[in-house]
Amino acid sequence: MTFRRNQIASAVALCASQALFSAHAQNANPGITAANAAADADATQAVIVTGTRSSNRTQFDTLAPVDVFTREEIAAVASDDLNDVLAQLVPSYVVQRLPMADGQVFVRPATLRGLSPDQTLVLVNGRRFHRSALLGARGAQAPDLAQIPTSAIKRIEVLRDGASAQYGSDAIAGVINIILDDTIGTELTARYGQYSEGDGKSYELRAKHGFAVGDGGRIVLFAEAAKSDPTSRTRQRPDAIAFQAAHPELNVPNPVQRWGQPELQSQRAGYNATFEPGGDVQLYSYGLYSHSDGTSDFNWRNPDTSTSVYKPAAIFPGWDVRNVYPLGFSPQYTNRQHDFQVLAGARGRFNPALGWDVSASYGSNAIDYGLHHSLNASLGPASPTAFYLGRLTQQEKLVNASLNYEWNVAALAQPVNVAMGAELRNETYKVRAGDAASYAVGPGAAAGLDANANGAPGFSDRQAGKWDQDSYAAYLDVEAPLTAQFTVGAAVRYEDFSAFGSTVNGKLSARFAVTPDVAVRGSYSTGFRAPTPAQLNTNSTGQGLDTKTLLVFTSGRLANNDPLAVALGAKPLKPEESKNASLGVTWKTAVGLSGSLDVYHIKLTDRFSTSASFAVPAGVANPLRYTSINYFTNDFDTTTRGVDVVANYLRRVGDGKLNLTAAFNYNKTRVDGGSTGVATNDSQRTIFEDRLPRQKATVSATYDTAAWGLLARVRHYGAWTDSTGNATGDIFQRFGAMHFLDLAASYKVTSKQTLRFGVDNVLGRYPDEAVFQASRGLIYSRNAPYDTDGRSLYLDYTVKF
Repeated sequence: MTFRRNQIASAVALCASQALFSAHAQNANPGITAANAAADADATQAVIVTGTRSSNRTQFDTLAPVDVFTREEIAAVASDDLNDVLAQLVPSYVVQRLPMADGQVFVRPATLRGLSPDQTLVLVNGRRFHRSALLGARGAQAPDLAQIPTSAIKRIEVLRDGASAQYGSDAIAGVINIILDDTIGTELTARYGQYSEGDGKSYELRAKHGFAVGDGGRIVLFAEAAKSDPTSRTRQRPDAIAFQAAHPELNVPNPVQRWGQPELQSQRAGYNATFEPGGDVQLYSYGLYSHSDGTSDFNWRNPDTSTSVYKPAAIFPGWDVRNVYPLGFSPQYTNRQHDFQVLAGARGRFNPALGWDVSASYGSNAIDYGLHHSLNASLGPASPTAFYLGRLTQQEKLVNASLNYEWNVAALAQPVNVAMGAELRNETYKVRAGDAASYAVGPGAAAGLDANANGAPGFSDRQAGKWDQDSYAAYLDVEAPLTAQFTVGAAVRYEDFSAFGSTVNGKLSARFAVTPDVAVRGSYSTGFRAPTPAQLNTNSTGQGLDTKTLLVFTSGRLANNDPLAVALGAKPLKPEESKNASLGVTWKTAVGLSGSLDVYHIKLTDRFSTSASFAVPAGVANPLRYTSINYFTNDFDTTTRGVDVVANYLRRVGDGKLNLTAAFNYNKTRVDGGSTGVATNDSQRTIFEDRLPRQKATVSATYDTAAWGLLARVRHYGAWTDSTGNATGDIFQRFGAMHFLDLAASYKVTSKQTLRFGVDNVLGRYPDEAVFQASRGLIYSRNAPYDTDGRSLYLDYTVKF
């Protein structure tokens, strides 16, 4: 009955918010002048810098859809993780929690328009942000937005259109451009939060200080520290209940393992600076640094059924794992991450029409993995119970030079904007081996005892190494206002990679103003995503738990150039390629109502994935004791179709300002061909087509006065399908749509001090239980596209100087 009541309450809340939208639109203060209304409307049309190299484009007159989120909107989301912020603000952006999923617990996969995490390009101040060192689900290697401090952000621009011809590899789904804060002043914020179930307490401190330097220069310094306790939404495993009954003399923990968010501590700092040395030259630079430590649980090892761990072996007389872990054990997985990015550049003008810009950047992400409360059973009594598993490192160097020319053509009322440039990039990937004991195949393996650190094998000396890839690019980008109503754009980019050769991509776009307040826009482009050095060269070892047998399986993923992978059919990797088409309409009015509707079609070929799993052929050396092996492959083709609808109503009401926003995305992906599209791999087809909600929407209302600020937001997620991920015989479960209501209120204690209180998921909504994984004690699916920990509350205090 509780779930049913929550469904009804959420439906009522959604209807109420829509009614609020309508009522305020109809009952706005009639005393507001048209001039004031127009000023409010113009406030939403700030100049943007993403998706265009023209200097005067706004959200309304850009040739492609761009969302802009302000510092205030970012701060209104109760999370220090930028992924969570974007998931609440961007309709087609989905991020998963993924408790107990190795490195993805800490580097969470996020998707835009339902595409792969590494098919969205991330920029900081208009320059490429480096990737994470982690290869996630199906080998995706994307930037980790959680490493960017939210306190450092002035605004975020999200381009919802293919842009490889403008920015290069990865910009298939779109571009996220994070603009760092450059305002002068000091701001301190302290925040506390927790879940209504009493766990997941979080603490956060943020500081920002901006000051002027010389004539026109400024430096902004920022730092933040956060700590969050773990959550647990877990029941005792049925096999643990049976183990307790069979051994009443033991005191088995309840639960024996935890499903929930990890324990996590993080510190982030950085700067954003500009200097005016004189003349028409400006120097600029920014730096970002982040460090985090996290711990997560793994699956429980049952002494009565985990025979490959607890099995007595004659080679180790008198040694019994029950003496080490009499209650079984749940390995503890640790993640220590260091992230760094620094950029420096200069820009200026040769003359009023011709500008130049040169910059260089270096980015690095390094992750050290560890495992505690475990053992390598094949080593017997010589096994440690804690292991260093090794380090992954991604490094990127980038040099960029560009020119921007405003070409005055006599036949045109406005200049043609011509941009051109060149770019050099180097990517390096490193794997450092872990402790020898973490990947050793000890003498007990011959007796059937598990090798490797149990839970997460370390990187072996066979897997360690260093690989790099160089690329260079040249591009041309033109925007031409042919008439006062009609603007066209064209871009072409040539890019050459040392690993696989060259590629050329192009983009055509146009905008026609039907009236001064209504315009139609569209684009067609080709795009690509190049395989990374990590995807091209590395091997890895992983462990999983079968939900049917509750036994651990060990799988190996081989590099495509590995002789065994080649013998099994592996082919050299090549870039994923796309064809993007979009068509939309955008509007604004003098009464504060603005919005856009855009439909899109994305055809992807040679999509990147993992092959089917193969048994290790008889007679082939298997030193790491794999039960199965696979490799990366350009496996299949897909078509993604969707629509984005965004509407905003901004108006003065009474003594304050009302802002109503509605955003909706419908997104459907279909597998067209490849091994994923045939019956032999039907599980992967289901996952790609149904693993994410096809609908996602947000309706929000804010009302701000001189002293008070109020926020109400309803989030909607459509139905989706999850799978167990078993080695064989995947089990699927369909989960229904979910609605969440968030409320917040802020009060200005003084002109410099603000107190804010908020509740996310006010109604305490939980999704259907994941009955297909109940054997592991899990209550709610770990792959859910939303938080499954229930109602959360937060309080923060901000002071400005």
